[in-house]
Amino acid sequence: MINLKQKFESIHDYFSPKVVGEINDVYVKLAKIKGEDIPWHNHKDEDEMFYVIEGSLLFEVEGEESFTMKEGDMYIVKKGVNHRVSAEEECKIMLIENKSTAHTGDVQSAVTKSIDQQLTD
Repeated sequence: MINLKQKFESIHDYFSPKVVGEINDVYVKLAKIKGEDIPWHNHKDEDEMFYVIEGSLLFEVEGEESFTMKEGDMYIVKKGVNHRVSAEEECKIMLIENKSTAHTGDVQSAVTKSIDQQLTD
């Protein structure tokens, strides 16, 4: 059993997803978002699911109007679609991604985390 509230208490850095479970070839990750540090990026061969657990998340998708996700909202970014997220106040999210999904796609930035970094507590 996984208690999400307890897992979020152990996450101290923003934009630093942590793997909390795995299902077949997919990771379940938790992250806290605050600010605008995530760069525009895409995942060439993989879809990515976002679920807002607490707070609100500004979601930007290239070629579309930006939108705000609130607690309980879910959105799936299709492979190859440029996107980025930000939040004015702390937002807690769950991500479901293939194990091979790079945190910020092919874009390297100060917030990019390797899979190994996401697996550590």
